[in-house]
Amino acid sequence: MSLEYQEPLQYLPPLCHPRCLPILGHPHPGTFPIMSLFLLPKEESLLPNERSFHHAAKRNNLDIMEQLIEEKVNINAMNNMKRTALHFAVGGNHLSAVDFLLKHKARVDIADKHGLTVLHLAAWSGSLEIMLMLVKAGADQKAKNQDGMTILHFAALNNNVKIVEYLIQDLHLKDLNQQDEKGRKPFLLAAEKGHVEMIEKLIILNLLTSEKDKEGNTALHLAAKHGHTNVVEMLLTQCQEINEPNEVRRIPHFKVVSIFLQQDSPLHLAVVNNHVTVVNKLLGAKHNVDALNQKQQTPLHLAADLGNVELVDTLLKAGCDLKAVDKQGKTALAVASRSNHSLIVDMIIKAERYYTWRQELKGSSYDSPIDSALTFKQDHSLETKQIRSCLWKLAYHQLKAQDWRKLARSWEFSDAQIKAIEEQWSGSESSCEHGYRMLLIWLHGLLIRHENPMKHLYEDLVNAGFPELAASDTDSNTRCYIILLL
Repeated sequence: MSLEYQEPLQYLPPLCHPRCLPILGHPHPGTFPIMSLFLLPKEESLLPNERSFHHAAKRNNLDIMEQLIEEKVNINAMNNMKRTALHFAVGGNHLSAVDFLLKHKARVDIADKHGLTVLHLAAWSGSLEIMLMLVKAGADQKAKNQDGMTILHFAALNNNVKIVEYLIQDLHLKDLNQQDEKGRKPFLLAAEKGHVEMIEKLIILNLLTSEKDKEGNTALHLAAKHGHTNVVEMLLTQCQEINEPNEVRRIPHFKVVSIFLQQDSPLHLAVVNNHVTVVNKLLGAKHNVDALNQKQQTPLHLAADLGNVELVDTLLKAGCDLKAVDKQGKTALAVASRSNHSLIVDMIIKAERYYTWRQELKGSSYDSPIDSALTFKQDHSLETKQIRSCLWKLAYHQLKAQDWRKLARSWEFSDAQIKAIEEQWSGSESSCEHGYRMLLIWLHGLLIRHENPMKHLYEDLVNAGFPELAASDTDSNTRCYIILLL
């Protein structure tokens, strides 16, 4: 075999890395996790009979194991990773092989090159019976691997509730509830992996912690980042401060190059990792929709920069602050415009105009609760298809290059809104496209107010100085449709 280094794969152990399966003989890659640097054996140090003994332990083959024992094989022989036959038997969850090895006095105190003991493997694999056998044989219950993880960490990491119950209730090993090298207690590992049952059990056992890891993450940060909705919901009933930021995080977002975010709230983490359900849970629990990170970015800034239509719509409907500026002095609208996300630009402008209208209604007899069906997304409904067709013809065949800006100002579009619309260049017909987008934004506002858009369009074209367009015969279909609605 060849010796080669591999990149660290978080929580995937040397024994069960896909390329290490022949070593263990286990059918499922990734069956138990270890945080370590992976090494594959290159120059095997075992004698032929010792190698055969290891393979027999991997396959739970007692006949061969018995035969080799009679031939005086070294039962504790270690390969280059310092793993013994007992490591493989426990890792493979082979009860009979473990029993055989223990009866023949196999050592239970050997840790491999990564500090991994057989008791760590038993805690991960979840076999309480094997755990009992190893404890009875004198295995060190408080051993840590090179990442500072105890058997309680491993049990929590793989949702092995019965193992945790045994460790805490029977062995009274609460002192295992320590931070690993990353500053994470078992509760944080369970939250990161989304293990609801384990979270419930740890809370019952009074092992809930609000402590942060070395990167400043609480359990809620980790659950929100990884989109574990049920865990987030559970933690929200336990957390006193749900808006608390973490300290420094590097967060991967699909194929986007990793970005650095500082002092992110759980809502920031859920947004940047595209967990819509978690975002809704946090907002429902009154998480501050305008929480700021170190860059003075709100969750809307992040969603706008990523071009995430669903999350932007959710945050806009939650009534986020549209005027908030980041450290560069940019609003979410400016961020979306800079990132060339025209759909997001239009959504934010719709929201700005909508909430301005709502503010004007405040206290009046027309003020009413926000419609649950409210959305700022692009309209593709059949009900508005004919109106949208009329607006497209107006933008592409009737309005001149600069006319749409004049019309926009007559409808009180701000300079910032007009600038954001025309920021996106789409070729020679950009002006037509800009005008059409502006008309659709205007249409959104009228439909929300339940007003007749074609009647308003006819009157507003006249008032804005375009009577020839309002009365034009160049598009009889549009004109007939307007007349029918008057």
